[in-house]
Amino acid sequence: MKILYFGDVVGRAGRDVLVQQLPKIRERLSADFVVVNGENAAGGFGITEKIAEEFFSAGTDCVVLGNHSFDQKEIMPVLEKDARILRPVNYPKDTPGRGFSAFKTRRGKTILVVQVMARLFMDPLDDPFAAVEKLLTGNPLGKKYDAILVDIHGEITSEKMTMGHFCDGRVSMVVGSHTHVPTADAQIFPGGTAYQTDAGMCGDYNSVIGMDKEEPLRRFTRKIPGGRFSPALGEGTACGVFVETDDKTGLARYISPLRVGGRLIEIWPESS
Repeated sequence: MKILYFGDVVGRAGRDVLVQQLPKIRERLSADFVVVNGENAAGGFGITEKIAEEFFSAGTDCVVLGNHSFDQKEIMPVLEKDARILRPVNYPKDTPGRGFSAFKTRRGKTILVVQVMARLFMDPLDDPFAAVEKLLTGNPLGKKYDAILVDIHGEITSEKMTMGHFCDGRVSMVVGSHTHVPTADAQIFPGGTAYQTDAGMCGDYNSVIGMDKEEPLRRFTRKIPGGRFSPALGEGTACGVFVETDDKTGLARYISPLRVGGRLIEIWPESS
């Protein structure tokens, strides 16, 4: 199976580059399934139903969120009814929406997508490791599911790496989101799980993690807030991760970063 994952979409610049580039990227790589982190898509804070539908129309199969899941209040009933949009699985029991969902690909394969949020320097939720363990128990890779993707949304590289090793051999891929900067550690762990600490963002990199530079500069240099953060509006870069899995085991046999458009050096995966 060929799986594409795109990091946090930040504001209009991120939405534009994703919607423009995704159909071409999906065709070029013959991707079977596409996951997009959309938690910063609506002005940098949350997502709306309209934006989610734009992503789906462009070729996205699943949208995952994170700590900004509920910033746009209109999304709450959408999360209840649409299993294609996931908030972190380790929210308290009665939180609207769901943290995992199973999908059928265009080739009839099954994939389980799991969103989980880390705790260090985040709004602490329930134990992410216990939440993932509960899901993986009784849902063996290569038997019930042809592939399993885990999005770990968090600040700290060590916590995300630990989740990768925790899942090694039991899922197809663990990919990090939230910090908006693509890391250089794409690899396949010894047990066969593809891993990258952070996929980066889809947004304008002439910015401070996707936000217009003026307000962060003011706050860091003068310690005086001057207003709300707002997304930068320049040309966006689409950043993500591409993974190919073994059809027999569900484990990864190839991983590569993906970067298209904007300011960063372009990287295209090879696809068999």
